[in-house]
Amino acid sequence: MIPVFRLRLLMLSLLLTLFQALPAEAAQQRFEVQFTEGVHPQPFTGRVYLFFTRSGREPRLGPSWFNPESFVARDVTNWKPGERLEFSAETPGLLSYPDPYADMNLNGYQVQAVARFNAGEPKIGTGPGNGYSQVLRVPSVVSTQPPLLTIDSLVPAKPFPETRWSKQIQVRSELLSRFHGRETFLEASVLLPQSYYRQPQRKYPVIYSIPGFGGDHMRGIRNEPITEQNEQGVEFLRVQLNPQCQWGHHVFADSATNGPVGKAFTTEFLPALEKSFRAIPHPRARFLTGHSSGGWSSLWLQITYPDQFGGTWSTAPDPVDFRDFQLINIYETDSNVYRDANGRPRPLGRRGGKPILWFEPFAKMEQVLGYGGQLRSFEAVFSPRGADGRPLKLYDRETGKIDPRVAETWKAYDIRLILEENWENLGPQLAGKIHVFMGEEDTFYLTGATVLLKLSLDKLNQQVDAQSVVEIHPGKDHSTLMTRELVMRIRREMVQTFLAHRAEIESALKTESR
Repeated sequence: MIPVFRLRLLMLSLLLTLFQALPAEAAQQRFEVQFTEGVHPQPFTGRVYLFFTRSGREPRLGPSWFNPESFVARDVTNWKPGERLEFSAETPGLLSYPDPYADMNLNGYQVQAVARFNAGEPKIGTGPGNGYSQVLRVPSVVSTQPPLLTIDSLVPAKPFPETRWSKQIQVRSELLSRFHGRETFLEASVLLPQSYYRQPQRKYPVIYSIPGFGGDHMRGIRNEPITEQNEQGVEFLRVQLNPQCQWGHHVFADSATNGPVGKAFTTEFLPALEKSFRAIPHPRARFLTGHSSGGWSSLWLQITYPDQFGGTWSTAPDPVDFRDFQLINIYETDSNVYRDANGRPRPLGRRGGKPILWFEPFAKMEQVLGYGGQLRSFEAVFSPRGADGRPLKLYDRETGKIDPRVAETWKAYDIRLILEENWENLGPQLAGKIHVFMGEEDTFYLTGATVLLKLSLDKLNQQVDAQSVVEIHPGKDHSTLMTRELVMRIRREMVQTFLAHRAEIESALKTESR
């Protein structure tokens, strides 16, 4: 017979072995994270993440808007190089998405740690200056010794790939540097026209293009100029602006959080660009365009600085009427971002007419990610700052209930409302300058607001014939709106607008040169 004390020892040993071999979904894996002095010599205060994925890419490249995988985060204060940081179901203040960490089934996943060392960068896993670890496979069994993820690499800065025809311009803004208390620049890429080097005395009209959320001035770099297709020989400088900021996309609007971006752009960037690249220094030679958040930006700049630009061609803009902020009337009493009046979940995105993205989970995903997301980016532009220095939230992130006091402040950025309240003065200044194009089936439910803008402008144009154009294109969504036909049409209309005012431009420039 086995003595009782030996039997008890044997049973205890078996229990310990069983515990160490529990499947990951039964007892959640702990992880430890540290960073090296080589990537960040000082203690770090900020947010640290664990990203998980089953795809073949690095986990830090997620999460996808439409198919987000699991990730967790925690905030740290004075975390020192070499000090181990634990991530577990018992970690105080641990943030997780889409499920509580203890409920995540991580079998078959890879994991990677990221530290947000660059506080001014909106992107996380790909933001220059942020730190990341090696990629590990999540153990299939829970071990008593947690896997260690060492953050020993930094996302490198992406150099501008300058060519003979694509140049970069960076303009230090005194206004923004003073506002933020640090050196702040406005930057863009400049695509030179075909005759630029052959005709060194020639000056050119400019197309200012603003990318949508997540875009920057690095796209569209070319080794050759665009071939202009017009009989009149009009050539443009094409300037791709960088709209990124800490909070996401600043939309070139002056705001309490992002600072006087619009004023800096019009008073500091435009003169510097025109001097550096032989642009015609006249409002009628400046044209705006942009898509999505860039569409809103271009329309905002045109109506805010009506005498500074010769027209905007804005495509699929973000909400231009806050009575339909992606299906939500933010001014309505007891309005809720997460659920409609009948208690049904509000969709945020659709494909083929069917909802595929919902406000509540998307907003809660952004809560774990932190600043730099699309929804928080709106608040950074439209909301006042709170006592903590951060933009006030339009709605409660747990319940979705809209704060009517914050909604009231958003009226200062409601494009339809601004036009209606100031049309007597704005109408004549905007004559022939507004062109807005939207898909009838926009992916992000932006169609409704544009329809309301069209109805409003149709009435306003009867008072002052500004010849505003707002078109809803049947069958088109956010990505299919920009057909070659529409792109070429916009280009032709810019040429025609420039030619219509060419004599006025030349006369003004001759007068100034005397």
